[in-house]
Amino acid sequence: MSEVRQIKIFDTTLRDGEQSPGCSMNKAEKLELAQALVDLGVDIIEAGFPIASPDDFDAVREIASVVRGSTVCGLARCNEQDIDRAWDALKLAKQARIHVFLATSAIHREFKLKMTREEIVARAVAGVKRAVGYCDDVEFSPEDAARTESDFLCEVVEAAIAAGATTINIPDTVGYATPTHMGNVIRNLKNRVPNIDKATISIHCHNDLGLAVANSLAAVEAGAGQIECTMNGIGERAGNCSLEEVVMALRTRFDYYQVTTGVHTKRLVPTSRLLQNITGMQVQRNKAIVGRNAFAHEAGIHQDGMLKERSTYEIMRPEDVGLTKTDLVLGKHSGRAALADRAKALGYQLTGEQLQAVFEKFKRLCDKKKEVYDADIAAIIELELHGLPEVEVWTMSGYKLTAAAGQTPSVALSLCRGKEIVTKEVAVGDGPFDALFLAIEQITGIEVTCRDFSVHSVTVGKDAQGEVTVEVEHGGQLYRGRGVSTDSVEASALAFLNAINRVAATAGRPKDRVSPHEANAAATTAAAPNAETTKT
Repeated sequence: MSEVRQIKIFDTTLRDGEQSPGCSMNKAEKLELAQALVDLGVDIIEAGFPIASPDDFDAVREIASVVRGSTVCGLARCNEQDIDRAWDALKLAKQARIHVFLATSAIHREFKLKMTREEIVARAVAGVKRAVGYCDDVEFSPEDAARTESDFLCEVVEAAIAAGATTINIPDTVGYATPTHMGNVIRNLKNRVPNIDKATISIHCHNDLGLAVANSLAAVEAGAGQIECTMNGIGERAGNCSLEEVVMALRTRFDYYQVTTGVHTKRLVPTSRLLQNITGMQVQRNKAIVGRNAFAHEAGIHQDGMLKERSTYEIMRPEDVGLTKTDLVLGKHSGRAALADRAKALGYQLTGEQLQAVFEKFKRLCDKKKEVYDADIAAIIELELHGLPEVEVWTMSGYKLTAAAGQTPSVALSLCRGKEIVTKEVAVGDGPFDALFLAIEQITGIEVTCRDFSVHSVTVGKDAQGEVTVEVEHGGQLYRGRGVSTDSVEASALAFLNAINRVAATAGRPKDRVSPHEANAAATTAAAPNAETTKT
């Protein structure tokens, strides 16, 4: 048996992942996700690109000053201003890394940089040396390495290591490589760069051809010691190598790769869900590892095999990625202790107050659904933990909606803010959702433009909960809201109100005092007590 190697996991969700359209995060959200990545066990967290914006700088500095347990990394181009700014953001980190990059491929040299090979090497060396002056842990990336001429790539890599780079990252910046191609690139570096043993070879693959995970695995097989990846595979264009997929591939096929990682795989699903809730970008049902169907079996032959021997149709245990073996476990007769145990098994640590709020919503849901799934429970918990900003908010007291084909919908909506209850009746809009949204705008006095609206089923069956995500624009800023209910109309109203409350929090509007717990409890109630929908 060959020697077992430990592969470093470099997570760039907060940097490359956030560049994905619709995935921007504020500082608080970045800090929350960074801590989740530490709990997940990633080795390096690329927290951002400090010179890109003041917000990015502040986020990297905050993460560097607070996060412990993982190396915190900041990205910089090979110029003095970028590198100085990166170090200013990173200098409070217990473990810091500066990541400098410079394009090397012929197409980038000619059309983007307009620099010669000699100028590229000189700029790379100068950038690495400046970073080394601040920090012992320096990573260098020859951008678009997969399309860089072999001889020149070896030359640049050798020079960067001689200048002090301790990690050499090989990016497939545009997702052009194939597994054989990528394996050959890594082997070529190991065979032809004389000082390559003084640095860790890293791999950073994009998914434009759907090969990011396969290319990363090929690089590991060829000798790479670090994988750069993102949760849920988010990132530029088609995304990056998916962390959960590549980690579980290495774990499941340890017999072949003979490598390990430090990732606590039982945290994969909770971390994936956290990212989905922060960004509003849901993974597809058949997404490997973390998708809703990843461990679902419908075909009779498969079900029969599973009942006889699980390994006939499952190569991984759902428990190993943070799911539970049995989905239907709780009902209306279950108590707080059972719910707390199930929440812990799903990867959540609830305070006493949070558990009580979740338990109340769980009981109401049990009265409405015959079968309560783990996904139902996770949805309730996520809304309690991340559904609303911790400020005074409007909450939904009740509504009555009438809609019929060919007729203008009418809605009577009551919202509560502190001790104030406001009711509005409107007959307007293109449909029931439009009418509800307009009534909410009129009561709260906040007008927004709806940019995105999505509905998906949390679980299965006719009584499944619907989860709605809306994205609205106000004052040039985007705000997301979420709502969950067995009634999709009600879930939509809760999601829109959630987004309106975020606008109100940012605008600093005066509001009567309402505790965060009361706000969450009211806004995420699965069924408002006096909600009524009349359909014709």
